[in-house]
Amino acid sequence: MATTEHGPLAGVRVVELAGIGPGPFAAMLLADLGADVVRVDRPGGAGLGIDPAYDLTNRNKRSVLVDLKAEDGPDRVLDLVERADILIEGYRPGVAERLGVGPDACLARNPRIVYGRMTGWGQDGPLAERAGHDIAYIALTGTLSMIGKPGEPPTVPANLVGDYAGGSLYLVVGVLAALQHARTPGGAGQVVDAAIVDGAAHLATMIHGMLAAGGWQDRRGSNLLDGGCPFYGSYETFDGQYMAVGPLEQQFYDEFIKLLGIEDRAPDRSDFTRWDELRTVVADRFRTRTRAEWTEVFEATDACVAPVLSLREAPHHPHLAARSTFVEHAGLVQPAPAPRFSATPVSVRSGPAQPGADTEGVARDWDVPSIHRSGKDTTA
Repeated sequence: MATTEHGPLAGVRVVELAGIGPGPFAAMLLADLGADVVRVDRPGGAGLGIDPAYDLTNRNKRSVLVDLKAEDGPDRVLDLVERADILIEGYRPGVAERLGVGPDACLARNPRIVYGRMTGWGQDGPLAERAGHDIAYIALTGTLSMIGKPGEPPTVPANLVGDYAGGSLYLVVGVLAALQHARTPGGAGQVVDAAIVDGAAHLATMIHGMLAAGGWQDRRGSNLLDGGCPFYGSYETFDGQYMAVGPLEQQFYDEFIKLLGIEDRAPDRSDFTRWDELRTVVADRFRTRTRAEWTEVFEATDACVAPVLSLREAPHHPHLAARSTFVEHAGLVQPAPAPRFSATPVSVRSGPAQPGADTEGVARDWDVPSIHRSGKDTTA
């Protein structure tokens, strides 16, 4: 079977107006899948505060420097837009319009452009103009209320649930769906309004169905999947590490209690009134051995138990190593692109784009000589 080294989005051109968080991650995913992503960096940087050489969300991209507040800045971006399939921006509503690179200006220059807008609150609504971060977005949707122990403050899941799951991934799905429409006969470009509040709410669709059916209680740590269940959670081991336990199905649970060594004293798991007692029995038993010892007990079984590994430990796990789930590129260990494709494999092709370093190549490949025009040096 013929293959290409550049992924299924080879030939797709993306303009990313530099920002932080979910926008760059979405653009990275498109780049990982083979798109030619040109990041339009601003003089002085985007505000992340780390060395650009370590910003892995800018891998597989190229960068040019454009000052959108300069007189010729918007025109230079629109020249790129004219050659692009997708644009991604993460400004507050109205900012791109004021800078001269809003949807109307871009669609006038390129009627087939897919204009992806990444915000927390969305393009309209009472909070649209307000500042915010991941934690506030998932708080308002009810998502944060589900995470953590009862009687304690909700646990913050880094920025994975809001920024990346509810934001970046929905933006990518949206712009690719819109690109498919734009490429059909009679199709045209359009604006994709990806709001983290929408995506984070959408992620909980199954939970809302369970809530309506009476199968989910609207309080933390009281349900099958939120830590309330004694056979779906994490337990401390003798050495202060943790094992993750999830044998929900009866046949897996039977194997679990047998291997754990509590088969003769475990309370009936179907008796909710004895769940606290069951949790104590399980917890006491896990504390008798180290994480490594329990890993050896469970690793070749269907008991649905796994060690809780740290970020630095995870790349060395035999399964993840065998699948090359993590790769090393230019000395940086990082998650490999996902998912995988049989005919159009994806890879880490280049490290984090350095601001302005790719001006020559982009000007040539996209036939946009105007990106050289500026009162400032755009290659440094």
